[in-house]
Order: sequence, then structure tokens, then C-alpha cells
Amino acid sequence: MADNSALTSTIGRTRLADSSIFDSKVTETSKENLFIGSTSYVEEEMPQVETRVILVQEAGKQEELIKALKEIKVPFVKMESVEEFKSLDSPEFENVFIVMDFQDSIFNELYKSDCRVIGPPVVLNCAHKGEPLPFSCRPLYCTSMMNLVLCFTGFRKKEELVRLVTLVHHMGGVIRKDFNSKVTHLVANCTQGEKFRIAVSLGTPIMKPEWIYKAWEKRNEQDFCASADDFRNEFKVPPFQDCILSFLGFSDEEKTSMEEMTEMQGGNYLPVGDERCTHLIVEENVVKELPFEPSKKLYVVKQEWFWGSIQMDARAGETMYLYEKANTPELKKSVSLLSLNTPNSNRKRRRLKETLAQLSRETDMSPFPPRKRPSAEHSLSIGSLLDISNTPESSINYGETPKSCTKSSKNSTPVPSKQTARWQVAKELYQTESNYVNILATIIQLFQVPLEEEGQRGGPILAPEEIKTIFGSIPDILDVHTKIKDDLEDLIVNWDESKSIGDIFLKYSKDLVKTYPPFVNFFEMSKETIIKCEKQKPRFHAFLKINQAKPECGRQSLVELLIRPVQRLPSVALLLNDLKKHTSEENPDKSTLEKAIGSLKEVMTHINEDKRKTEAQKQIFDVVYEVDGCPANLLSSHRSLVQRVETISLGEHPCDRGEQVTLFLFNDCLEIARKRHKVIGTFRSPHGQTRPPASLKHIHLMPLSQIKKVLDIRETEDCHNAFALLVRPPTEQANVLLSFQMTSEELPKENWLKMLCRHVANTICKADAENLIYTADPESFEVNTKDMDSTLSRASRAIKKTSKKVTRAFSFSKTPKRALRRALMTSQSSGEGRSPSSNEKHVMSRLSSTSSLAGIPSPSLVSLPSFFERRSHTLSRSTTHLI
Repeated sequence: MADNSALTSTIGRTRLADSSIFDSKVTETSKENLFIGSTSYVEEEMPQVETRVILVQEAGKQEELIKALKEIKVPFVKMESVEEFKSLDSPEFENVFIVMDFQDSIFNELYKSDCRVIGPPVVLNCAHKGEPLPFSCRPLYCTSMMNLVLCFTGFRKKEELVRLVTLVHHMGGVIRKDFNSKVTHLVANCTQGEKFRIAVSLGTPIMKPEWIYKAWEKRNEQDFCASADDFRNEFKVPPFQDCILSFLGFSDEEKTSMEEMTEMQGGNYLPVGDERCTHLIVEENVVKELPFEPSKKLYVVKQEWFWGSIQMDARAGETMYLYEKANTPELKKSVSLLSLNTPNSNRKRRRLKETLAQLSRETDMSPFPPRKRPSAEHSLSIGSLLDISNTPESSINYGETPKSCTKSSKNSTPVPSKQTARWQVAKELYQTESNYVNILATIIQLFQVPLEEEGQRGGPILAPEEIKTIFGSIPDILDVHTKIKDDLEDLIVNWDESKSIGDIFLKYSKDLVKTYPPFVNFFEMSKETIIKCEKQKPRFHAFLKINQAKPECGRQSLVELLIRPVQRLPSVALLLNDLKKHTSEENPDKSTLEKAIGSLKEVMTHINEDKRKTEAQKQIFDVVYEVDGCPANLLSSHRSLVQRVETISLGEHPCDRGEQVTLFLFNDCLEIARKRHKVIGTFRSPHGQTRPPASLKHIHLMPLSQIKKVLDIRETEDCHNAFALLVRPPTEQANVLLSFQMTSEELPKENWLKMLCRHVANTICKADAENLIYTADPESFEVNTKDMDSTLSRASRAIKKTSKKVTRAFSFSKTPKRALRRALMTSQSSGEGRSPSSNEKHVMSRLSSTSSLAGIPSPSLVSLPSFFERRSHTLSRSTTHLI
């Protein structure tokens, strides 16, 4: 008999999310048609049926499952065998069976009887989200593939395909036989076929069959989703799966890099000519003819196919990238008519000579590209022929026609009959500005915009933070220089010797100050980000390879293009200086040009100063990240890092003798840190960027005003490269001596001590920095470097560290002595006038015992003031004549 006592009562009738009494056609009916105007009919003809859960065998023993059913207020009963089902069958209930194992025989019997079966994860998930049980006409074990639409391709074994389809249904997924836009994932057993090509073109994720098997293994995990990026990316079909590549025409270094990348992307490689190869990748700019006749099965493709596949994270179609030999008819049709090797080329050669002669005459007169004859429009590229300069701004020319060329009024403006030197320089200024604007536009359109696009195939190539770091304020710089170019264009077209060029740059000087520093200051960071991402992210490397090979880039890398803003302002300043030389004294533009040059110099000075401050702040941040426990007040806008020195402690303080100590000298303070004995793992930011672990431990941040004397310890047999600092904190009456041995070979000790004294003098407003240095014998201050690197010394230091750890491990209390005394005094004062209770006596006795233990000096609590007390009698004799 079934356990009917487990049937729970509910206040209201509970139904499934989709009503279980209607068939699939009825469930597709809209809510308006279902409820509006037909409520009475439903009540009369379709009596409401309550949903009841039947816990089968082991499911009835799961306390967590029973608790979840009570939370969603669904009545349930327990059943041990299928025979009991007849006694539980009732027209008042819609039964839903919960089965623990979908491979069990009882599941097969229920499935054959067309019963609704679900797994425990479905109930637990509904209870967690506070949702009703979902309706499913098929057995549903979990919802890890809910709302996913899958399509299969390349499977030859029917048994395997049936197994995969069944698992997908058990996890809530939907199967489509034909591929369409509603398919969310394609499960592929090969990288060929129409479905595969459509999925690549639509950017649909292409998955391995292992994705489904692994998702089924995780079926009992709460909140697991098979479409989560981190899980899904492990099972995506790599671009070169089932591909065997060979490479022709590449350098050894590049070939090795491409072979490594082939293996990373799921492919293999073999030497050129091997019959097992499926693809031959050809460097089309080097290879003019193949060394062998390729077979029909071999794809001979350009390198763009290789990089494009990596960028898309899927195998690209080969037909768009097929390599054509130089003598094939297909290539002849696509070759430019500039080729002089084609038949009947005499007439074309004559035309070309005439065009080049025309160009040489007109480019000397006009800053704009000449109009092309209709017959020559497809035969030559004006931009490429004009690109003959090696100057930074003119090494790339895109043949872009200026706006003035499209306006009949400006285009008809006559060029001055007598071209002055001022006109020639002004023309060069406009041409370089126009080229510079084109470069900036190329950076944005060819690199930044595609990287920022949403819905990229294979997901985003770079994170938004990385894109922002690389491109910075390039769009703002483009806006400013587009305005400058337009103003120069108007001035050149309507040229007059009295026109002022200096006013244009004075007009935009404030905009230049705003836009350039953010980019120039972080250019090195931008460059490092590009290099790092190119090494770590194959898709970004492929993206750069594809775009940098385009003619718009002029065969220059992204880093080489991004350096142009750094070079532009000095180049403009030189041209304005040249323009001023060729401007007469009577011309009002003479004084304006001087102001413009001065304005540009101020902008560059501001950039350099801002860059210096930025680098100084970055150095401080590096110190904060490197030193664990570094005080936050180290970060200050007026503070800058002067020098870093590696030393070894020669005394008991600021840390144990023999400890490696790093001194960070700032312009107003000295940060003292020791090497950490145990380094924690790397820190990972929310954006996925890793930061190296802190290798140092903070000891003390000392203002330079506390340094009273700098002691240069003389060189002896027992003391080498040593120095000491005589320090007096304001809260103490005694002095402390901090002694170190320098281990840095790059910086001589004499230079370091002078540098330190100079900044100490600046801090305390003294001009005689030399008087702060005092030369002393090592015996006077008990300083020596003997046996610092000996085995015995290292063993002694190791024993000390171990004893400290043992002391801390067996310490009954780490409460400071002062706090305990304060607690005792408070308890005594509060207890005056009355006798303490037994509990209070017990507490006071515990405090007394702990206070006595705390009186023992612990190495973990030693500070500079305690060191003063112990060493004051030793230093009083030696330092009386120093202070």
C-alpha cells in the first residue's frame, strides 16, 4: 500500500505552470483566448484537476526532497512498486512521478505507461526559485538545458545520436532536425557540411558531443546551466579540428608560431607535400608558384583563412580564401590594369606615363589629389602613387578625397600663380594633418570599433577594460584634429598670404591639453597591454594579423600606428617654426605663429609634467601592491618615489639580523619592508587580470624628519658596505640605531647616502645636507657584517624563526600588556566598595595570569620604541657628540 499519510493538504488548488489537462495545441493558445469569455465553459466542461507528486522508492526517503515539496505546497505520496499505482490512480489528481534514477526498470515501466516523470533536481530548483513545477510531455530529470534548442550534424551511428537526444530531452532541451535561426547550439561530430557552414556564418556555438555527456554528469548540481560560458567554452569545437595543415612561404620563426597555434586550436601539422594534409597555407606575397601539383582533396588557401578561423573561433569557409597561381585565368581577371606584363600593354604603358607626369605636375601645385579620368578610374590608385614620403605623417595615405574636392566652389578656386615658400609649408602642414586624421580614423574604424562590437563570433575578443587601456582618448584626439584639418582646408582653398594659420592652433590649444595627456601618459601601458593580449589571446593575435595586412594600415602594426599621437605635436611645432621663418615681419600672422608655437610648447610641457606625475603615482601604487600591509597614507599626490635599495639588517631591529630588507626612499619618508617568508597566491581582479603576490612585508613608514644622522660605516675586514640611521621618533626620549648592509651593486653606497641626506635636508628645511653624514667606526656602534652569508648564520636565523612560531603557537593570549592592565584597573575600580563575587575572582585571576605571560617580550610585538629602551644606555655614550 502507498503511504497515504504523507499526503499533505493545501489551502488552494495547485496546478503546473502550463496546465497539464490540455494537449500541446491548447497550451499554445494565448491567455486571452483561454480565459477571456470562456471561463464558465472551462469550469463546466473542464473540471480542475489537482497535481499530486508520487515519490517512487528511494525518492520517498529523501528528506530534502520532501521539504522542497512542502515549500511549493504540492501534495505527495510515497510508492514502493508499480503495482501500488492502481490503488493511487484517481481522476481527481494529475500524478507526477519522481524517480531518482532514469536508468532504473521502474522508470522504463512508467515511461511506457505514458506517465509524467521528473527528477529530484526539478523539484529542488522550483523550491529554490519559488516556482511551480514545469510541465513536460517527456521525462524531465533536470533543467540544465532548459530553453536551449539543439541541432546535430555529422553523426553516422544512430545509437549514439539517440542516446544524445534522449539526454538532451531529460535535461529540458529541444531538438531540431533542420538548422534555423532558432537553434542556439549545433552539436557537431565533424567540421564539414551545410549545417556547420550556416552555424559559422550565424555565429552559433558549435559544440562537441562531450558537452552533453559532461552536462549529464552534473545533472544533480544545483543552479548548474549547460550554456554557462565557463562550462560551454571547454567543449566548443576548435577551429582546426579534423584538419592537418602545412605551411609554405613563411619564415622559420613565423612557421613555428603558426604550428604551435595550430595545435592550440585543435589541429595537427605536417611538412609540405604530405598526402595526409587537408590544407596548405600559403604566404601569397612570397609564393608565386606551388612546388607540386595539389590534389583535389587539398585546400590551398591564403594565410588569411588561418587567422580568420582563429579570430572567429570556428573553421572559416575555404572558398573565399583559395590561393590562385599567378598564371591562372581567374587571377588575371582580378589583377590590376597597372600590370605592364599583360598583352597589348604599349597603350597602357603610355597612359600610365602620362598619368604619372600629370600627377607630378599637379601635386606640386595643389594639396589635393587630382581628378581621375573616367577611363583610368579602375586602372590606378591615386592614393598609393602619392604615398612616396617617409615622414611620420605621410607614410600612410589612403587616397581619401578631402571634403573640398566634392564642393564645386572650393574645387574651382585657382591655385596661386606664384607659389611662395609660405604657401608650400602651409600646404605640407595641411597634407600631414589630413594624413594624420586618416591614421586616427583607421585606428578607430579598423581596430577599436570591431573590438567593441556586440555579438562577436566566439564572444568578445578583448575585455572592455583592455580596449579602453589600448585606445584611450584616441576618439577625442580625432575630433580635435578633424576640426583643425577642416579649418586648414578652408584656409588653403581660399588662400591669402595674410590669412592666419596660428589662430587655428591657438583656437584648439585648450582641447589639445585635455585630450593628449591621458593618451601620451599611458601609451607605454597601452603598448604593454597589446603585447600581453597578443601573447595570451590567440583570437586577438589573429585579429591583428588580419587587419594589419590590410592596405589601410600600410603594413604597420597597431603599436606603430598608436605612436603617431605621441609624435604629432612635436611635428606640428617644427612645421609652424618653418612657417614662421617664411613669414614676413609685416604679416600679422608672424606674432600669431609665435603665440601658437608657445601654446604648443606649453601643451607639450604640460604633457611631460603630467606624464612624470603619472609615472610617479604608478610607482607608488607598485610599492603598495608589492608591500603587504603598506599604510594607505603612503598614497599622496605630492609624494614621489626617489630610490629603492636592497639591504640586509645588521641589528635586531627593524627586524632580525640577517633579514633581507628593502628601503623605499620617497621625497619625504622612508618605507622599510622585509622579505616575506611565505608568499600567498596571485591576486585575480574581477576583470580576470592577475597581479603578482606581495613579496614584501611592511615594517615601518618613517618620516625623514625623524632621521637625525646618517652614519657611513668605515670599511674593515669584518664590515663591508654598511651604513646606519640614527632615528628619534617624536614620542620617545631615546635614540635608536638602524644598521644595514647594502646588497645593490648598481648604486654605490656614497651616492645613496648623499641622496638620502639631501632629501632629509629638504624635509627639515636645511641647506647643509653634508652635515647630516657622519663617518664612524663599526666597533663604536657594534656593527659588523661578518658571517652574514655563512651556513651557521643562516641556521641560527632559521632556529630563531622557528622559536618565534612555537612561542606564538603556545601563547595563551596575544592581548597586549597595556590592554590587560587597563582591564584589571577597570575591574578593580568598578569593584570598590563591594566584595567581588566568585565569578569575578575567577576572571581577575585569569587576567592576572595572562598579564604575567604578556609581560614576557614577544618577538611578534617588538616595536621601535621598545628597542629604544633596551639600547638607550649603549647609544648614549656613542651619540652624545652627534646630537
